[in-house]
Amino acid sequence: MSRSQLAPGVEVVAVPGRGLAVRTADGEFLSVRTGETVQDALLARLSGTATGEPDAELDRLVRAFADAGYLAEGPQRPAWPGERRDVRLVGDPVLTGPLAAYLRAEGAEPQPTAPEDATHGQPAAVVWCLDGPVPEGLWDAADRLPERGVAWLRCHREGWQAYVEPLAAATGDVTSAHVRARRLAATPAHRELDAYWSGPRTSGRSVRLTAPAAGFVAALLADDLTRWATGAPDPGGLPARRRLRRVDLRTLNVTEHPVLPVPDVAPMPEKTR
Repeated sequence: MSRSQLAPGVEVVAVPGRGLAVRTADGEFLSVRTGETVQDALLARLSGTATGEPDAELDRLVRAFADAGYLAEGPQRPAWPGERRDVRLVGDPVLTGPLAAYLRAEGAEPQPTAPEDATHGQPAAVVWCLDGPVPEGLWDAADRLPERGVAWLRCHREGWQAYVEPLAAATGDVTSAHVRARRLAATPAHRELDAYWSGPRTSGRSVRLTAPAAGFVAALLADDLTRWATGAPDPGGLPARRRLRRVDLRTLNVTEHPVLPVPDVAPMPEKTR
C-alpha cells in the first residue's frame, strides 16, 4: 500500500466554492488549504494513483496529512497466522454460529466443540458463549487456559444485557473470576447480583436473542480475537485485554468499563505465642 494513500475511514471531498475538506475517521470535517497546489494532483497522491513528477509543495501537503495521522501505515488487517487458526467454540449455537462465520471470513478455522473436548490438541484459543447467566464455577477450569498458552474469550447474557469479557492470553490477564469479583465490588446491590447468578430465578416470558443482536455480539468477539491473532492495534479507547463491554440487546448500544485482575489475597500471618 502506498504511504501516500488515505487511511481507512478518512476521505477527502471537493466542496463547491470552498475547495477540499477531509472527513476524519471520527466523522469530523476539516478544511484543506492547498495553496498553489492543483487539487487533482493532491487527490491523485492521496488515492495512490499519482504518476507525475515530484513536487515540493505537493510533498509538503502529503506530509501534513501524514503528521495528522490521516495516511495509511500499511495493510488494514494482517493475515491470520497459521499457528493461531485452531479456535474452539463452546456454548450456545445462537452465538457460536455467527461467530464461526465471522472467524472463517477472517482466516481462522473455528470448530464447535463440547466443553470437555475444547482443549484437545492444544488449540490457539477457546471462546465460550452463553445465552444466559454463568452458573457458579462453570468457567473456573477455563480461567487457567492462558497459563497453558491458550487464549480465552467469553460472553454471556443477563436479561437484556450481554457482557463481552476481556480476552485473556497470558498469565496475569483478566479472567472470568476477576470480572465477577470486580462487578460485585462495583455495585451496592452485590448481594442481589450474587443471588441472581446463583439462582434460582423467576421470570415470565423469556428474552429472545434476535439474529441481529446475536450477530452484533459475535462480531465484537470476532474482532477482539482477530486483533489478538494478527497483532492488529486496537482502534482506541480501553485496551481490549482490560475492557469489559456491556451490550444493551434492545438498542445495541455498547458501554465499556475498565477491569483489572484481582490480586491474590495475602495469607493470614500465623499466630505466635
